[in-house]
Amino acid sequence: MKKISMAVLAAVLTMGAASADFEGPTAPAATAQNAKGGFVGGAETIVTVKQVNEMRDDVPVIVKGNIVQRMGDERYLFEDATGSIAVEIDEDSWRGQTVSPADTVKLYGEVDRGIFKTEIDVDYVEKM
Repeated sequence: MKKISMAVLAAVLTMGAASADFEGPTAPAATAQNAKGGFVGGAETIVTVKQVNEMRDDVPVIVKGNIVQRMGDERYLFEDATGSIAVEIDEDSWRGQTVSPADTVKLYGEVDRGIFKTEIDVDYVEKM
């Protein structure tokens, strides 16, 4: 009988420990923040054209500068202080905005690295 009591006690303690949630010093604040919504994470990182040319394929990027020239169907020349790069901007990525070479924009997209060239495939354009 004593063995059965010890086994039941061990099982209860094990189950209680397994179902317990860790609540460190920051857990309640983090839970309260997530329940309300709001800001999470750091500021966005803007990279330069020079940096994009050194990145590998499919890396998400944000660049800031000017679209200075149309190069063809959905292809444009983007320029910042470090250089220029071809970008592909689909019609829906403009989000109804009209942009001229004088306008500063942020382009959100991914690096599209090919054998002979590197471009940016733009997800959306933000006029500054």
